[in-house]
Amino acid sequence: MEPSIARLPRSVWEELAPPSDPMWARGVFSAMERGAIGPDAHAYIVVREGERITAVLPMSAFRGLRLDDVVGPRERQLLAPVRRLFPGLLRVPMLFCGNFLGSGHVLHAGPLSPRTSRLLVTAVMAYARRYRIGTVVFKDFADEELAPLRPALEREGFFTVPSLPDTELPLGYGSFEEYLAALQAKPRRNARSKIRKFHDFQPELRIEVLAEFTHLLPAMLGLYQQVMDRADQKLDVLDHSFLRALSEADDLDQRLVACFEGDRLVAYLHCLFRGSGAIGARIGLDYRIAHQARLYHNVHYAAIKEAINRGCRHIRFAQTAYEPKRELGCSLVRQSYAITHLRPVPRAVLRGLLPRALNSALADALSRKS
Repeated sequence: MEPSIARLPRSVWEELAPPSDPMWARGVFSAMERGAIGPDAHAYIVVREGERITAVLPMSAFRGLRLDDVVGPRERQLLAPVRRLFPGLLRVPMLFCGNFLGSGHVLHAGPLSPRTSRLLVTAVMAYARRYRIGTVVFKDFADEELAPLRPALEREGFFTVPSLPDTELPLGYGSFEEYLAALQAKPRRNARSKIRKFHDFQPELRIEVLAEFTHLLPAMLGLYQQVMDRADQKLDVLDHSFLRALSEADDLDQRLVACFEGDRLVAYLHCLFRGSGAIGARIGLDYRIAHQARLYHNVHYAAIKEAINRGCRHIRFAQTAYEPKRELGCSLVRQSYAITHLRPVPRAVLRGLLPRALNSALADALSRKS
C-alpha cells in the first residue's frame, strides 16, 4: 500500500496505465492528491512479483460523503427534512476504487490473474476495515474491466449495478468538415445552424485553443460554478488548487478551448490528450449568453476539431447532457458500479434498494427530455 502516487516510479505508471486514456495520466492523480475535490484521502494498492510492480489500484476515501449531494433532485427533495433535522445521518464513509474522476481500471501488465484479483480485493477490504469505511465501491468499470475481478468481488459480497455511461465520439476523420459531413442529416443541419448562430451572435465572440491558461483559473472557476449550481449530482467539485496542480503537470498534454467575449472568458472546455485518445474533462459556461450564443455546442465543436487535427481516434466527454452528445455523434459506453458493505445488514439493504434506484436514475438521465 502506498499513500501517494509520488511513491510509485514514473516508469512503472507509464508502463501500466491505459495508453489512450488522458484521465489516467500521472499528473491527474497528483493533482487529485493536491486539490480539495471531495475525498479526504488517497491510497494505492500495489501488487509486486519479486521487485517488479505488476498491478496498481488507486483508491479515494471519504470519511463522510454527503448522500444528498450525489443523488438526483427527486431523492434530494425527499431527503431535505432529514438534512435539516439530522444532518449527520446523511454523511456516509465511502471508499471508491479505480479513478475517482474517470473510468475504472486496474493498472496491470498482461491479463489480470485470479491470484492478483484476490490480492487486490482482499487489500481493498482490509483498508476499509482498518479505517472503518463501511461502503466500498468499484466505480465506473466497463464489463471487460470488471470481469476478471468478479469471482473475488462476489466472495466479498459485492453486487453490480449500472452507473452512468461514458460518452465517446469515434474520430479518424481527415478534417472537421469531414466529421460534419459524416453526421446524420438532422444533427448536421443543427450543427451548421449552431455554428452560424455563434458567429452571428456578436462580433467580439471568439474561440481560442490555449496551451497556457493559468491566468484564467479564477474566471474558469466562476464559470464552472455556474454549471455546478445547475447540476443534479455533485460527487466531485473541482477547486483552484486542483486546477492549478493540473495546469502545472509536466506529463499532461492539455489545452483549454476558451471562448471570449472581448477580453472576458464566457465559456471553456478543458481538454486532455494521451496517445490516440482525448477527453473534454470539465466545462464552464456563462449562462447570461450561453443559450443565445450556443456556447455549449461550439466549445465542443472546437474540441472535436482540435482532437481531429491531432490525429486522435476518439474523444470522450463527461457523464452528463446525453441528448446533446448524441447529436454530436457520441455513442454510450456501458459502465457499472460494484458495491458492498462491510456489515451484512447494510449490505442486504443496499442490495435491495440500490439497483432499483440507480436504474431509475439512469433512465431519467438517458431520457430524450433530460
